[in-house]
Amino acid sequence: MQPFVYTGQPARVVFGAGCLAQLVPEIERLGAKRALVLSTPEQRSSAQDIANRLGDRCAGIFDRAVMHVPIETAREARAEALRLAADCAVSIGGGSTTGLGKAIALESNLPILAIPTTYAGSEMTPIYGITEGGLKKTGRDARVLPRTVIYDPTLTLTLPARLSATSGMNAIAHAAEGLYAQDANPIMGLLAEEGIRALAQGLPQVVANPADIDARGDCLYGAWLCGSVLGSVGMALHHKLCHTLGGTWNLPHAETHTIVLPHAIAYNAAAAPDAMTRIARALKARNAALGLYQLAQALKAPLALKDIGMPESAIDEAARLATTNPYYNPRPVELQPIRDLLRRAWAGDAPAA
Repeated sequence: MQPFVYTGQPARVVFGAGCLAQLVPEIERLGAKRALVLSTPEQRSSAQDIANRLGDRCAGIFDRAVMHVPIETAREARAEALRLAADCAVSIGGGSTTGLGKAIALESNLPILAIPTTYAGSEMTPIYGITEGGLKKTGRDARVLPRTVIYDPTLTLTLPARLSATSGMNAIAHAAEGLYAQDANPIMGLLAEEGIRALAQGLPQVVANPADIDARGDCLYGAWLCGSVLGSVGMALHHKLCHTLGGTWNLPHAETHTIVLPHAIAYNAAAAPDAMTRIARALKARNAALGLYQLAQALKAPLALKDIGMPESAIDEAARLATTNPYYNPRPVELQPIRDLLRRAWAGDAPAA
């Protein structure tokens, strides 16, 4: 038996269709009286609905969250929380909004109540990321882990099929890398495989019928499990590549994860055979990397970095940055193989055998 260390992350989860109705009691449970509601500009109406539900417990709305959490936006949000004397942050949306809440909590200790409307999984992690000077830096801090998460599948019904697909693939990436993390353990292994299975089952149904509330529930359940894995164990090559590409070239977060994932898994296949077996089993595929690529194809998700804004001329620089101070990885991270990986991902080719 392999020895391991398991540390559970404290979190309260409220799950179910219509459970947003529990918002006010959950805010009261936190002891908060002045909640700052966070959203992207596009989800201002959702933030306003949250504010209306909170009534006089809402201190205000900050609706300028953007992907990769630029340091300038983080500073603006921190200043607004201080100005309004907020004692809690309520994030409504995906990883960008949750990430902004974490940036506030990192310096203020404000508790976060997260209401995910995508499958990002960030709400289950103590991981934060802030972009400054074109580089995205990540870290772990217990202060940024949301205290409460409300998972209401009805809130994901308006998430377009294409965004549902890439958001779900992003979640799968968290679990897949968790299976070969340096600090992997059997408990997280169970969550990872079940999370991948739930998303691989639910995503095609959501793409076929975005109004399928049961499929939406399966995907949100899978995202919860995959996020829990990311929150408990370390990251590896895939996340390093995506943080590099997203922070430096401002590529869309979920799409970048979707495209890179099959190639990162193929890169590590020989070095992590047990993880590959479990990923393939969860996908009901013969090969983990090819199964992920074919799932993305079936979901009509983007397959090439060139199609989401990465210039071909960036491949060499991306490879250099990704191999500088690399994360732990089961296979050594070497410049030329990483360059080859990025070239295939840029072109949209199938993952290397």
